[in-house]
Amino acid sequence: MLDLFNSVSGSGDTQRSQEEILEGNIVRSLEAKGHTGEKILFFNLSSLDREETIIKAELRWFRKKPMFDHRKLHSPHIYQVNLYEVLDSRVKPQEGDLITSRLVPVYTQGWEVFNTTQIVSKWIQKNLENTGILVETSVPFTSWRKWVMSSINQPAYTYLLIFSDDGRTKADRSQLAAIQTKPQHRLSRRRRASSDFSSHGRPQSCQRVPLFVDFKEIGWSGWIISPHGYNAYQCRGSCPFPLGDGLRATNHATVRSIMHALKLSSSVVGAPCCVPNRLQSISLLYFDDEENVVLKQFDDMVALSCGCH
Repeated sequence: MLDLFNSVSGSGDTQRSQEEILEGNIVRSLEAKGHTGEKILFFNLSSLDREETIIKAELRWFRKKPMFDHRKLHSPHIYQVNLYEVLDSRVKPQEGDLITSRLVPVYTQGWEVFNTTQIVSKWIQKNLENTGILVETSVPFTSWRKWVMSSINQPAYTYLLIFSDDGRTKADRSQLAAIQTKPQHRLSRRRRASSDFSSHGRPQSCQRVPLFVDFKEIGWSGWIISPHGYNAYQCRGSCPFPLGDGLRATNHATVRSIMHALKLSSSVVGAPCCVPNRLQSISLLYFDDEENVVLKQFDDMVALSCGCH
């Protein structure tokens, strides 16, 4: 997950979009529940929304190196791995439950990746409570079959990696609202003196200035894995009449500026405000409420430019 985060994160305007690389805005890493080495793998999918579009789902299984020398034992070089959907409490697979099948080398170690997109999409879209995935391994019959089976069935690390898209704007708002409900530490009470006036006492025009957000200071470091903070920038300064081209004023702001300066309305017309007019997303790697590791792209987190609106 850190490798995925590093591939989509960057600095400033050079940051690549997560969607450009991963074809979605959320990646979840779900660890199999239960004890390692068990044949039935169960994954808690309660953190996924039924409205999410599942782009890709992968069962990732880390195999350890066998404890025997296959060359001396004349054991088979490959074995077969079958993944079955567990429809109920049965342990023995039935015809039609097969998800995928693969021949795997016996004598190597590393990650094996199995495509489980179809079954995970079915579970999410139909709001089904899955009862797990059965992993069944088999090797050709040999006199060393028990040794081989014991070695390849040794405990391994198993994760379900789900790439999805949750509809961006609606999802981002709800996710940010959820972030605000996270347990908060005492926020730092340090205040930095700020002013919209220059050293000569004249008001500064609307401009972008740095605003570094330290997740530790605001009490979010306990659940955000990376980054530790980022420069959100902020817009500061005045929008004086008349509004010049460099202030990137909207037509509405221009009219408001005139009405405010000439006091042509019986009601109070406020002056235009210096606000962000172009924003950029960033990606966060964090733990969700189920302790799953999630990589998500959040829109409108960095002010790229400012204008009078």
